[in-house]
Amino acid sequence: MIIQKTENSRLSDFDPNNFSFGSTFIDHMVICEYENGKWGDVKLVPYGPIPFTPAMMGVNYGQACFEGMKAYKDKDGQVFLFRPEKNFERINKSASRLAMPEVTEEMFLDGLKALVDIDRNWIPQGEGMSLYIRPLIFATEEALKARVANKYMFAIVATPAKSYYSEPVSVKISDHYSRAASGGVGSAKAAGNYAASFYPTQLAIEEGYEQIIWTDDATHEYFEESGTMNVFVRINDTIYTPPTSEKILDGVTRDSFIQLAKKRGIEVKIEPVAVKTVVEAQKNGTLKEVWGVGTAVVTTIFQALGYQGVKLELPRLSDEESYAAILKKDLTDLQNNLSEDSFGWRVVVEKDVLETV
Repeated sequence: MIIQKTENSRLSDFDPNNFSFGSTFIDHMVICEYENGKWGDVKLVPYGPIPFTPAMMGVNYGQACFEGMKAYKDKDGQVFLFRPEKNFERINKSASRLAMPEVTEEMFLDGLKALVDIDRNWIPQGEGMSLYIRPLIFATEEALKARVANKYMFAIVATPAKSYYSEPVSVKISDHYSRAASGGVGSAKAAGNYAASFYPTQLAIEEGYEQIIWTDDATHEYFEESGTMNVFVRINDTIYTPPTSEKILDGVTRDSFIQLAKKRGIEVKIEPVAVKTVVEAQKNGTLKEVWGVGTAVVTTIFQALGYQGVKLELPRLSDEESYAAILKKDLTDLQNNLSEDSFGWRVVVEKDVLETV
């Protein structure tokens, strides 16, 4: 790895109690370029702009994918990644679906550890605090030709993160727009998936909702995801969540919730979730809660579901009653080294890791 440390750290200007998630960036980033059929040297360099032209193929033809993950700092200053191997597997699955070159495990994991180590002082410590990390791959070739590109960049950037969507939100069950279609790229974290979701979400916001529950493209009769999250439904004391597919992202937080629920002895059914089943359960009082999970938000609890012009209110459960709240605490305690890691999910980032990569 080629290392170029910044001479102008911005850390002294960073206030961990007052910052903007997603637009406050740490001092360094990782980059690696692909050309002539192979990846070059991995470089850790000061964070900043990279020169590209409007003819860059990633901009014109959408060959771009990314991951979302976090690093955490415990009360003793020790730093952890959470299940990074899952993100490594998924970014390559996304790259393959978009006809882009896969990255090596060494590039991905060593790059992560080196970046987190050199900028570990940027990681805020405390409840809900973390460092959000964004590995990405995108086409960089300068060519206006609709074909597979020959040049790419792998990069890792990061931003300090804090809790958001802390209050329950109202969501609209979509009966027209879909996040993904059969045979499409729904199971990939393709950049274009998010661009396509913005307009329907904007319409839902104009109707008084904060988010959308996406339904299947063929019939709009089954839940798929919610916004940029996987979705969970609790009817009585059973949790239901749709199975992953070529249309539903295999979320790391989703998988973690499922395993943590099973560890507690909570019944989890991974099966199609019909809209009519959820609506009927709300009407007869057996629908206890609906929530979304994802890396950035961890958990967002829903207070109401909008469906065909009707707003269906959900119960307000205490943290002791809510499976969503209980499992969120189980997960965040594990991520922040506040509980035993019986799954082996925490990965320690040793200090001075740059000396070994």
